[in-house]
Amino acid sequence: MRHVILGAGPAGVIAAETIRKHAPADEIVLVGDEPEPPYSRMAIPYLLMNNIGEPGTYLRHDADHYDRLCITLRRGRAIRLDAAARKVELDDGESLAFDRLLIATGSSPATPPIPGIDGPGVRSCWTLADARAIMDLAKPGSRVLQMGAGFIGCIIMEALASRGVELSVVEMGDRMVPRMMGPTAGGMIKDWVQSKGVTVHTGAKVVEIERPGASGPGQGQGQGGAPMLVRLSNGRTLAADLVISATGVKPNIGFLKDSGVLCLLGVLTDEHLQTNVPGIYAAGDCAEAFDKVTGKAIVSAIQPNAADQARVAALNMVGREATLRGVTQINVLDTLGLISASFGAWEGVPGGEHVEMTERGGADGGRHLSLQFGGDRLVGCNAIGWTEHVGVMRGLVEGQVPLGEWKDRLLHDPTLLMEAYLACAQAQHHHALVKA
Repeated sequence: MRHVILGAGPAGVIAAETIRKHAPADEIVLVGDEPEPPYSRMAIPYLLMNNIGEPGTYLRHDADHYDRLCITLRRGRAIRLDAAARKVELDDGESLAFDRLLIATGSSPATPPIPGIDGPGVRSCWTLADARAIMDLAKPGSRVLQMGAGFIGCIIMEALASRGVELSVVEMGDRMVPRMMGPTAGGMIKDWVQSKGVTVHTGAKVVEIERPGASGPGQGQGQGGAPMLVRLSNGRTLAADLVISATGVKPNIGFLKDSGVLCLLGVLTDEHLQTNVPGIYAAGDCAEAFDKVTGKAIVSAIQPNAADQARVAALNMVGREATLRGVTQINVLDTLGLISASFGAWEGVPGGEHVEMTERGGADGGRHLSLQFGGDRLVGCNAIGWTEHVGVMRGLVEGQVPLGEWKDRLLHDPTLLMEAYLACAQAQHHHALVKA
């Protein structure tokens, strides 16, 4: 049996290792499109902070790891899938035949169509090559403008701030992390970040990047010369030595056009991570899997979900039936020392109830808690500063634990999360044991 895995990120590596564990004689080809050994993008901010060197980003640290497991590392990028012929065409003109295929191609930065964005001095923060360029330009005192203050953007922002730059952040939403936090929580994060010396422009977007000496918009120097002039939709113009684009990502699924593999936002999968084409699976940031809280298929681009999906896909690829329990939107974020968390349907559900409490100010940035209920279950929440409740919130949302009378208690006092969890989750476990 020959397994081809497209994508050498965490999902691809975990899938390859899982296949090898359960199918010692099968052939495994792991295809990555970057020159470095397989690495974690989530480690790049720590590289920018000088907490680790480049080898610290590698997913496996033994140089012979893949050789020992008889996993063939192949550099290339998939440009076309012929599902009927069971082969993948790579950008170097070669084709790889497969018996089982895992699509774990991840995602790429979604670059907005802004005049000047493709010129020098503008980088994403997505690859090790990006990191090297950023470290060359983000020196103490340099002026850095970052576009985007979402989850990934806030992680990048913290890394940049640690380098002693003059940092400005531009977010088109009305608050920071708008896809993770409600207005109150997002506003509190903005206040905290600004108190730490970062300038934040919300409700604004970059409309043009100019470079001195240009013959036209978006042309000229900018890198190693005069600063760029970044024009915002609110009428302001900011000087920048470096611009970071962190405006979101999109799944790498373009090569699947006309392949017969069904895609919406990502590659559609069933509970076994199999696509609509038998023997072809998907996992990670490019996969669209079932969210048990919302009841919809979603792309959940976080590493824990990618790892779970990879294991389930790999087991099914070697004939060991496994089922994904579902994915849940999970985000825990440390923004310059302020801990925030978001789980599940944090915006609420139709007909649901909610409760919110906020303690503003203070040296710790204040605290905020927002709970969303559907029936007698916690379906989502936002939290700032409630670090001791993070595990409980996740357990209640992921486990869809019936709260019974505890729902009304939480509506009256949302700080009783731990008590509610102990009472209801234990009762659910006991009922399951008795029923068994």
